[in-house]
Amino acid sequence: MSATTIDLMRHGEPVGGRKYRGQIDDPLSDKGWRQMRDAVGDHCPWSLIISSPSSRCRDFAQELAHRHKLPLELDDRLKEIGFGAWEGQTAAQLQEQDKDILLRFWSDPVNNTPPGAEKLTDFCDRVISAWEDIVAHNKGKHILLVVHAGVIRMVLRHILEMPLSNTFRIKIPSAGISRVSIEQSNNYFFSHLLFHGVSL
Repeated sequence: MSATTIDLMRHGEPVGGRKYRGQIDDPLSDKGWRQMRDAVGDHCPWSLIISSPSSRCRDFAQELAHRHKLPLELDDRLKEIGFGAWEGQTAAQLQEQDKDILLRFWSDPVNNTPPGAEKLTDFCDRVISAWEDIVAHNKGKHILLVVHAGVIRMVLRHILEMPLSNTFRIKIPSAGISRVSIEQSNNYFFSHLLFHGVSL
């Protein structure tokens, strides 16, 4: 039986601060760079880095891969969910329009999709497709995924077998790292969440 270890790291704060950014490609702010560098420090237990192609993930992944001479792969399926009409708006701006809009979304995101947004079920399918490929092709390795809060929620929801409607009960801090260990033997595998939302 071999164990695969996958660390999922959320990007740091982008330029423009906290908002429903979705697939808007804002780069990391100076604060965001500090958050990510501080979270990793000098640790490098990985043999491979896989990143979302969005600049707020990709730029740090490229720096880290170059620093430690690690291979880097980009996967479009690891992009953040598309928030449609909400993209670029802050929570305060959305609540000015409707004070309960976010509570409805967090409570039941499946049935309260923002106008023009990617369906949560479609987002889940593409993220888990990527996750299953990564697990299948990296048995016994320790790898790092540099991704988005939504992607990490989908993976944790998947391994913990949570209802999709409960996804937003999981808080994902900026530059937080979550570690999953996957035990595999023949056609069986079992995933453990070892820690969540920490720095190394």
